[in-house]
Amino acid sequence: MSEIRVLREKCTGCGLCITSCPFQCISLVEDKAVISEECRLCGICVDVCPEKAIEVEEVERTGDVSGYSGVLVFGEQRRGVISPVVYELVGKGRELADKLGERLECVVLGENMKTQAEDLAEYGVDRIYLFDSPLLADFRDDPYTQLLTALVKEVQPSIFLIGATSIGRSLAPRLAIRLQTGLTADCTGLDIDAERNLLQTRPAFGGNVMATILCTNHRPQMATVRYKVMTRAEKQPGQMGEIVLKNVGDAVMDRTRILSVSTESEDVSLTEAQIIVSGGKGLGSPEGFSLIQELADALGGVVGASRLVVDEGWIPFRHQVGLSGKTVRPRLYIACGISGAVQHLAGMQTSDVIVAINKDPLAPIFKIADYSIVGDLYEVIPEIIRAVKEENSI
Repeated sequence: MSEIRVLREKCTGCGLCITSCPFQCISLVEDKAVISEECRLCGICVDVCPEKAIEVEEVERTGDVSGYSGVLVFGEQRRGVISPVVYELVGKGRELADKLGERLECVVLGENMKTQAEDLAEYGVDRIYLFDSPLLADFRDDPYTQLLTALVKEVQPSIFLIGATSIGRSLAPRLAIRLQTGLTADCTGLDIDAERNLLQTRPAFGGNVMATILCTNHRPQMATVRYKVMTRAEKQPGQMGEIVLKNVGDAVMDRTRILSVSTESEDVSLTEAQIIVSGGKGLGSPEGFSLIQELADALGGVVGASRLVVDEGWIPFRHQVGLSGKTVRPRLYIACGISGAVQHLAGMQTSDVIVAINKDPLAPIFKIADYSIVGDLYEVIPEIIRAVKEENSI
């Protein structure tokens, strides 16, 4: 990794680096340049310094990974209920732990969470660490980060999995910094290589390539995983894992106070839908979504969309399926007028059955579709609606 430093014996305090820094990360202290932690290592200050008093160097940092073992899952909860993504992480975590021949553990923070923890313990988890306190009822960065950092240093898991939710995306980077380890965000695939390292696969370069990332020199190996990407764990009746109650203590830092919580009602839940009918640019106009809605209603499903039509303002963002939208895994996914960009495919390709309707026989969506219909969607969809209504009337 790279580090930037100021050679104080060379710095004359001219201030050119201060005016050149696009991130305002440099200040003068006792007539010497000081670079703050917000530095992005862009290197502009290195080039403008007439005295060559600023330099960037590569520093190799390695740690002892021999004492780390097991898979730890963050058991995220909202309003006292374990989040659905946790059960998917437990399913994948159990698979990884079995490959390594190591334990699978989970950590839950909240208030009055014992019943939820006991239920989670029946999903193949060997041990659950439970922090139960009114202080932890709602997620806040300070107490959650402090307690989880201490736990990881205590139990030393080799792998730490966190859901790529709004909570997980806030929490994971903070933990990675404090634990001085790497973090791979929004993973769509996890596996173990021959050297027992975690293979972390995620889309890169706007979803145009799939990158596999390794963290060989640091532990734990941390990854956030999107909901509806992994297979949900199955309950194992009669095989309850151990529950260890952890002490929250009085020294937990908390710089925020929640005054009230309000939730926004949403008339579409893509992530939980079993049938999704999605429309793309092939609809030709926003009015085409009335036909998509009609088909979704006939099937008892919900409406999805590609990023292009959301960007065009044809339909609200909450309908977007793909890397920058929702990852879905319905029983039936019907793609109408969607060509199949990599970004969209990454968000729906694990659907049980995929039906694609497109005029272009070479559309990439057909490569992953179980059923491909080449034709004008304005001719095809009305026929499907008619057939569904006739079937329902029998």
